[in-house]
Amino acid sequence: MRTVIPRWADERPENVARSGVMGVVVRSALWGAALGTLVMGALATAVDLAVPSQKPSSLLVSVAAILILAVTVGGVPGAVIGTGVGVVRRSVHRPRHPVPAYPPVPQRPYDMWSELVERCAESTRRVANAVQTVPKSPAKEWLQRISEQLTKELDDVRGIAQLGRALGAVDRQHPVYRRLLKAAHDFHQFENEVGRVALQMFDHPDLDEARTHLEVLEKQLPQLSA
Repeated sequence: MRTVIPRWADERPENVARSGVMGVVVRSALWGAALGTLVMGALATAVDLAVPSQKPSSLLVSVAAILILAVTVGGVPGAVIGTGVGVVRRSVHRPRHPVPAYPPVPQRPYDMWSELVERCAESTRRVANAVQTVPKSPAKEWLQRISEQLTKELDDVRGIAQLGRALGAVDRQHPVYRRLLKAAHDFHQFENEVGRVALQMFDHPDLDEARTHLEVLEKQLPQLSA
């Protein structure tokens, strides 16, 4: 047996909802017109019966007059008021499109190793920037070579952090973490020493005068691979 599917079943839900919302306005307007006509017709009939006319008219004429009065004075305003009520109801019951729910952005877990590596990297960048401010001289070239050696030591820092991640260490008392923590401290101390030597080189840029400071500084360079 063949199943007959109603035509309205193929309509989109948005169209069905829209037609239902528009029907609210039409029904409200009809109810307003009917109620206004009924009230005004009852009132006109009561007045017609209560007040005797000097010139009695036929029943047909009286009914027609009451209907015309009820429709014009009661039905039309009632329809207008009903339409307004329907518009308000339509705005209240208007279908709202659901806001699409986006999946939450996955947050990266806290990595205690990256924090220490970044501290060493910041010290390395600040040392390189400080060297660039020193007046050009053979002493500055020596200081630049020391800065480049510090950059190479940063690769060992990253290697130690990779070792800690590979071991799955999460304890801050772990020997690998303590080694990396000491490296971050040494990088920071070396950064301070570079700043002190660079400041002295502003007043004494000659290599002979800065040689002693540079030799001491080179010995203080963090040696993670040693």
